Amino acid sequence: MQYQQLGTTGLYVSRLTLGTMTFGGAGTIFGAIGGLEQKEADALIGRSLDAGINFIDTANIYAAGESEVITGKALGKRRNDVVLATKVFGRMGEGANEVGLSRYHIMNQAEASLKRLGTDHIDLYQIHGYDSVTPIEETLRALDDLVRQGKVRYLGCSNQAAWHIMKALGTSAAHNLEKFASLQAYYSLVGRDLEHELVPFLLDQRMGLMTWSPLAGGFLSGKFTRDKVGANDGRRTVFNFPPVDVEKGFDIIEVLQKIAKRREATVAQIALGWQLHKDYVTTVIIGAKNADQLNDNLKSVDVKLGAEDLAEIDAASAPKLTYPGWMFATFGSDRAPGAVRDWSKMAKSTFA
Repeated sequence: MQYQQLGTTGLYVSRLTLGTMTFGGAGTIFGAIGGLEQKEADALIGRSLDAGINFIDTANIYAAGESEVITGKALGKRRNDVVLATKVFGRMGEGANEVGLSRYHIMNQAEASLKRLGTDHIDLYQIHGYDSVTPIEETLRALDDLVRQGKVRYLGCSNQAAWHIMKALGTSAAHNLEKFASLQAYYSLVGRDLEHELVPFLLDQRMGLMTWSPLAGGFLSGKFTRDKVGANDGRRTVFNFPPVDVEKGFDIIEVLQKIAKRREATVAQIALGWQLHKDYVTTVIIGAKNADQLNDNLKSVDVKLGAEDLAEIDAASAPKLTYPGWMFATFGSDRAPGAVRDWSKMAKSTFA
């Protein structure tokens, strides 16, 4: 296993993180994702730790808290061998204040997560979404208090726009509050949207990046091609998330199949390995429903992709430029000495 520094903190985390969304939730939407019981989760966490993974990610909303309970029990005496992350934001009850990032909800849910996880501290506490109602200062002061109390060690955010995080970092700096060290965001070969603004932002601010659903909900697992749609009990067949441009996705899969054959690897390993070759990706969150899936994913850290492999994958999966990205790509920067914009590039009519 390889390890990488999380943002500007002194914390080192494994390049692969075990996600626990597959734990618990039988009979609910989370059952379609996994629905694993305690014994199955024990085996997956044990195997992950033995393989060198030291980062476990869960959330209070996963299976309405059941995932946290199962995760805590599975870690048992090995709790201090891992960096344990969970999240807050989602609705956890019917009351008006059982959702969001208010001080009320954060404080209540932090205590509830600690109890469910069976621990006295959360290593990385992440806000799980954007709250358009609660002032960011209220959210950050509550999180800062949890750090000062020793109940939380580091702060992170998830599913945020670049301006959301920049506003939070500015607020933290202005009021001497604990700042976000990392972002957890969706990233896959069929979903490279975060490259438009979030990746440049993260590099500029030196924040860590944890990527979720790197196989796009199983779409890039190797089970799906133009000729087959996977097993009837596959997650993607019953829980169509995250959204995928299927036709472009199949084109990408065909490239992955070719490279997988060349590298004597699986399609999933190539898809995960591609992310591990990106210097802005700190850790890739993998999820599994069984030992075979987990063992296959673990081998991705050993995948070596050459320049030709990476170029083929990037070409097949490149996202379409959006504004102002295409403006930057067209004209570059005027700051270089003697630089002059070449307006001749725009001389021809679109309809010529």
